[in-house]
Amino acid sequence: MLTTESTSNHEDLDQKTTLELLQGMNKEDKSVPIAIEKELDSIQTLIDAAFVKMSNGGRLFYLGSGTSGRLGIVDASECPPTYGVPHGLVVGIIAGGDPAIRKAVENAEDDPLQGWYDLQEHSISKRDFVIGISASGTAPYVIGALEQCIKNKVPCGAIACNIDSQIGQIADYTIEVVVGPEFVTGSTRMKSGTAQKLLLNMISTSLMIKLGHVKGNSMIDMQLSNKKLVIRGTRMIMEQTGIDEDTARDLLLKHGSVRLAVQQIQAW
Repeated sequence: MLTTESTSNHEDLDQKTTLELLQGMNKEDKSVPIAIEKELDSIQTLIDAAFVKMSNGGRLFYLGSGTSGRLGIVDASECPPTYGVPHGLVVGIIAGGDPAIRKAVENAEDDPLQGWYDLQEHSISKRDFVIGISASGTAPYVIGALEQCIKNKVPCGAIACNIDSQIGQIADYTIEVVVGPEFVTGSTRMKSGTAQKLLLNMISTSLMIKLGHVKGNSMIDMQLSNKKLVIRGTRMIMEQTGIDEDTARDLLLKHGSVRLAVQQIQAW
């Protein structure tokens, strides 16, 4: 029995009040960061390996099905606006393609060949780094892709929520965060999904910092896609240089990034 398929610790959910449901879910959610803390060494090892590839021009790929695939796509899609990197630097791939982002595609995760085909569409190579994501660790779509990565010397990692997972035994670098039975039995979009989201946050944020897209604690390469971000960028420039608000905003809008505006000020 996989831990992710174990029977919930909570019984008679349909008989509970709303508050009781919330208390139960909240109690279970509190266990997730504790489970992640136990795996910080393996998380660090994966990040450092991915950084070696990315610092030499490689890309990061997330590959998963269902909730796991959607979480990878969300994380990848947020890197360009947050850190100003090209859209192709971090890529999320989901079994079933784009339609599966919004609606489940029947049997998409059961094809052990399609994951590798999807990676090949991006001209995957040993310069890149692939992370397979599967709460159970048993998704054939991910298993097949990671097996081909190993065969073709493409470095790869695995994120699962079961110990000794199938994908974990295949990958070069393995993270297995065991969060225990779900509040609703087998509903891995809950604690397992939360664990995956936190892990992806840690991975991409650490990589973007190590790649130089953060100075101090500021996102100096973020895209100025709305008024809120222009205000945030203006404040960053003021804090880093001591100039007045109007000058900071004018330079930000002129150069299009906090980094370039600060460099201009420092060159004066």
